[in-house]
This record gives sequence, structure tokens and C-alpha cells, in this order.
Amino acid sequence: MTEKEIKKTSTQSPSVIPLKAKFRVTAIFFIVLVFYLFSSFKTESSITEFIDGIGNMGELFQKFFPPNLSLFQAIWPALAETIQMAIIATTAAGILCIPLSLLAANNVTTNKILYNIVRFLLNILRTIPDLVLAVIFVALFGIGALPGIIALVIFSLGLLAKLISETIEAIDMNPLEAMQASGANTIQTIYYSVVPQVLPQFTSFVLYVFEINIRASVVLGLVGAGGIGQILDQQIKFYEYPNAMGIIIIIFALVVVIEYISTKVREAIV
Repeated sequence: MTEKEIKKTSTQSPSVIPLKAKFRVTAIFFIVLVFYLFSSFKTESSITEFIDGIGNMGELFQKFFPPNLSLFQAIWPALAETIQMAIIATTAAGILCIPLSLLAANNVTTNKILYNIVRFLLNILRTIPDLVLAVIFVALFGIGALPGIIALVIFSLGLLAKLISETIEAIDMNPLEAMQASGANTIQTIYYSVVPQVLPQFTSFVLYVFEINIRASVVLGLVGAGGIGQILDQQIKFYEYPNAMGIIIIIFALVVVIEYISTKVREAIV
């Protein structure tokens, strides 16, 4: 090979992405673009309308600012109720999800019929939004914290059981098989071979769901399911925008503090 051919070969480096992959990515891009344009046309929404609406933000900010932060003591009972709702719902879901997670793990549950039934039940629980559940339970039990707690328990149960069952399916099966070979019963096998491997992730997931429930309980209050969201909805309906902004800022600070503490606890455990 001559020096000229060597230089030509060195300058012509092969393409990192194959031609077939490029064509596939391009086709997917245009398909997504077509769906986006079609959806924008059918819903009569576009980026231009969004840009036009930005001009109203100045007027909106004038109504919300300055926020009234002096009402902290007045809203503290509702704020405490929001935290208590999240604690009760997360605790109940954390306990109830343990048997469901074991039944939904295919390496622990050998009965395929039972496994498929539990999986189907968990899919149903995750399908129904927590806001829809809150509306249903408010209609059944009336306005208050109880409908919100029940809605959060069901929502958290589906989420926790799904996450933990997948964690159980990924565990090392050697300790479990060794316990079974030594004559241990089902409870002993789960306690000594499954729990030690899953406990750190279980704690992390429970804390994560608790963070979600704090935010969700605020939203559920907008439909009368108790908590600080109910007061926020009242202030907005009465056009008390400075009070509403003060409540929003207090909620934001609360969520940030709880998430920070939860993150540190998860890091220490995991």
C-alpha cells in the first residue's frame, strides 16, 4: 500500500452510526413530528398561542405579589393535616404492599394463576389516577381527610407493590435455594433470604412514595379531600391571590425540606 493510499484510508473513518440506524431514527422523528402537528391541529393549540399567553403573566404576577406569608400560623393545622395524611397513607401502603409484592414476584410465587391475578390487580390500582380516586371517595364519605387518605393508600399501594416486586425478582436466588434445601418453611425462607436483600430498597421506595404523597395530598385538597389544598382552593376562588401565593410558597418550602431529609436518609440506607 502506497503512502497516498494510507493517508486516504486514515482520513476515511467509518461512520459511528450505521446507515440503517440513521434511516430508522429519521423515520421515527418524522412520525413523531406528524403526530405532534396532527395533535396540535385537532386540539387547536400551538406554540404561538403559548407565546401570546406569556404577555398575561405580568398582570398575573401583579395579582399574586407580594405574597402574604403572615398566615403561616393560620394555615398550620391544615398543613399538619397534609403531612399526617401522607404519613398514614404511606405507612398503610407500606404494610399492605409486603404480601402483594411477594405474590407478584415470579421467583417467589410458584402458583402462576395467583401470580397473574395479583399482577392484574396491581395494574388496575396503578391505572386509576389518585385525583379520580379522591373524587370518588369524597362522593362516598364527604369532604375531609379520610377520602384523601384512602385515595393515597390505593395509589401508593399500586406503586410500591410494583417497585418492590420487581426488586424481589432481581435478588440472588442462591440464599433462597439454600434455605429451602435445609428444610426451612416459606416464612423462614422469606425472612432470612429475601428480606435482607430487599430491605434497603424497600426503605428507599417507601421514603420516595412519602415524598410523592406530600405533593399529591396538596392536589387532592382541591377536590375537597382535606389538607392544605382545600384552603388554597378557597383562597383562589375568593380572589385572595396574595394569600394563595403565600400558601404556595410555604408548601414549596415544606416539600423541599422533606425531600432533602428523605434524600439524606435514603443515601445513608442505600
